[in-house]
Amino acid sequence: MALTLDEAVAQLDHRLSTKRRSAAARLRRLADPAAGPSLLEALRREVRDIHTWETQYQMVMALGTCGYRPALGLIRELAQRPFEATMVYTALGDAVIRLSTPEETARSLRWCLETGTAMLADGALRAVAMQRLFLDAATIEDLLDFLDPLDPHDSLRFWAAAAAAGWTGPRVTEFLQACAGGPRADVADVATSSLQGKYQTYSPS
Repeated sequence: MALTLDEAVAQLDHRLSTKRRSAAARLRRLADPAAGPSLLEALRREVRDIHTWETQYQMVMALGTCGYRPALGLIRELAQRPFEATMVYTALGDAVIRLSTPEETARSLRWCLETGTAMLADGALRAVAMQRLFLDAATIEDLLDFLDPLDPHDSLRFWAAAAAAGWTGPRVTEFLQACAGGPRADVADVATSSLQGKYQTYSPS
């Protein structure tokens, strides 16, 4: 039987990391802001142990889906720390965007790109794509400037191509056409959909 909100919150204190991880994953699915304070405190404790990165990932993702904005300060701080498990950066980038207001989205995306951490940028672009967020023309230009020098095999192109279903302009079309004709089948597939103005549906891990 699935954990209730209160049960999942209580389980964040369990002595086993696997139990804490399953609790965070459950709270991520529930996406209830009421879990935010407990998740934030749990994450503060969890990041002291470099071996529980999978649990840290789920806690960060849960904070993002819960929309608990007071966590943004810690999320940004962690994004600038070294993590051996780079998947944590993906969750952090995703949460930075999810916890930003619509007015802050462009600035937050630029911040993630400018850190130079590829997985952080990947997470941020994933959140933009999955939420089908609006980006202004200047931000799209900056993003394309960032993507242009990358190798055609670079995975950062995937989420940008997915998000671009809602973008317009000749540079966007050029970018998507290049992706559609590129060497990565996953990028080519999503770019082809975006060229037709069609968003695909995704369920991130």
